Amino acid sequence: MKSAKDYLAEANAEVPRITVKEAIAVYESGNGTFIDVRDSSDIAKSGTIKNAHRIPRGFMEFAADSEMQFHNEALQKDADIYLVCGAGGQAALAGKTLKDMGYQSVTNIGGIGDWKEAGGEMED
Repeated sequence: MKSAKDYLAEANAEVPRITVKEAIAVYESGNGTFIDVRDSSDIAKSGTIKNAHRIPRGFMEFAADSEMQFHNEALQKDADIYLVCGAGGQAALAGKTLKDMGYQSVTNIGGIGDWKEAGGEMED
């Protein structure tokens, strides 16, 4: 039987994590697709990365599957995808899901608080 720790360890082993400074450099270069995987109520409380797509972790499989009517065009299998959440756990788990679905370049950038504290661009 797997625990939440087991799932998180597997996700962290498969989905690379970069520092928030590295993530901001990627963002400022105009490269990458940035996605906040938190629920809308959490995003409403703190804001999110400016122009980030908002795809909750619980909806990721539907948004990532190009055969589904709910497919989000921001999710392309050849795109460089950067995921953010509250602290990094949900981003890792969502990243593993994307990798399992055939997405090649998925990166965990950790928590929105670190992004904000480091001066990353934000929006409400």
